Amino acid sequence: MPSPPPADRSPAQPPRRGAVDALISRTRRLRGDMDAVRREAPVDGADPEARWQRALCDLALHQLADVDAHLALLRDGPPPLGAERAPGTGPPAPEPRAPAQPPDGGPLLGRVGSAEWDLLTDRAAWSGELYRILGRDPAAPALTLDELPSLVHEDDRALLTAMVTGCLIDARPLDGEFRVLRPDGEERLVHMMGEPVLDAEGSTVSMWAVLRDVGELRRRRRTLRETHDSLHRRRGLAGSEHRVAAELREAVLPPWRGPLRLPRQGPGALDLAARCLPSRAGAPVGGGWYDALELPDGQTLLSVGELTGHGVAATTGVAMLLGAVRGMAVTGAPPDELLGRLNQLLDAALVPPALGGALCCRYRPAARTLSWARAGHPAPLLFRDGTGRALAAPDGVLLGATSGASYGAAEEPLRPGDLLLLHTGGLVPRHPGPEGTRRLLGLAERFGAARDAQSCVRAVVEEFGGAGRRDDACVLVARVTG
Repeated sequence: MPSPPPADRSPAQPPRRGAVDALISRTRRLRGDMDAVRREAPVDGADPEARWQRALCDLALHQLADVDAHLALLRDGPPPLGAERAPGTGPPAPEPRAPAQPPDGGPLLGRVGSAEWDLLTDRAAWSGELYRILGRDPAAPALTLDELPSLVHEDDRALLTAMVTGCLIDARPLDGEFRVLRPDGEERLVHMMGEPVLDAEGSTVSMWAVLRDVGELRRRRRTLRETHDSLHRRRGLAGSEHRVAAELREAVLPPWRGPLRLPRQGPGALDLAARCLPSRAGAPVGGGWYDALELPDGQTLLSVGELTGHGVAATTGVAMLLGAVRGMAVTGAPPDELLGRLNQLLDAALVPPALGGALCCRYRPAARTLSWARAGHPAPLLFRDGTGRALAAPDGVLLGATSGASYGAAEEPLRPGDLLLLHTGGLVPRHPGPEGTRRLLGLAERFGAARDAQSCVRAVVEEFGGAGRRDDACVLVARVTG
């Protein structure tokens, strides 16, 4: 701890004005830049992260304003002892020059004041800023150390007394906060820092202090802490919801992960493989699905689709839709009729309403034909003899878009060795629509050399699974066997 200054020292001179003025200019430029950042910060009051960012900007601006004020005091120096006049003792002494106002015109020095108490003469000198902080008339005499506790909240007087006693008796620096009550009834929180001034024998002859109104600073810090806590709680809830949604999707999607053959008996079966490619790390779970099911009549149901939304609500909707698809397919409903009923279900059952895209196919192994329908969804891709093409798509709007919508149907004859690729949107990151389809068709040569459907899915994952995607994507590959 530095030694208290002796009383016989030469009065400390302010630092070189040019250097401090340069610091003040740099601080104000930084404050202007920070204010620009604040204006660009999101203002969504319902978003905890936006509120936290806003509170952080407000606190930074407040502290930069305080730095500006402190530098101005450093440049101008404290008022000389006795500079404040007593009532009726002549014209007032000029106050130290205040710094120029910041760009927004807000007062700076209203939060920082200074004082010195001479123990030999029992005289006190306060800066004009201290009068304003404490709400006292600048024409009134400054309070002595014995009178100062009368301004302090009764619960904090003992703290102030202990601080002053430690400074005067033990030469300890002043450093503490207490509440003051202004004459208008307003309560202010003040931070007091100071040191004793000693004579040649080491006795305390005076004490100086800087008093700072820190109420606004503490409020801003409290706001920052509260918004941070709110953001932390929200992220915790989001993490829990993400885990629940991921577990629910795992339970909803087909249990098979390796290759699958459907139907399990007879010629013309499909060699099947599928994969769900996750979105970028931290993104919420989406509403995509894939499915393959052997039906009672020996045919095979193939379906992929996606529901708008994320999290538990989306995966719950997927569970409902996938259950409905399986149930209606078991009854023998053709793909176009199935989608029409699914549209009615989505329109009536989900609150809030949601939209969905779906592709439903029925494969007849005896004839090796595929009948299919779509609801606002990419058409299947057919790969044959080293080339690929998208099947001509029948009409079909998104599920939930129009009540009573009807859906067209199509049929495609297949041959042994043909490969079908069904996928949800966004499988090719950053390349939706025709460009994504073109890139998928570019895998024809690799598919032709693949041993089985599982190898084809692996090729898709190697080509498109590593790039960050905004949403989950599902891919299902079916190869017609001989």
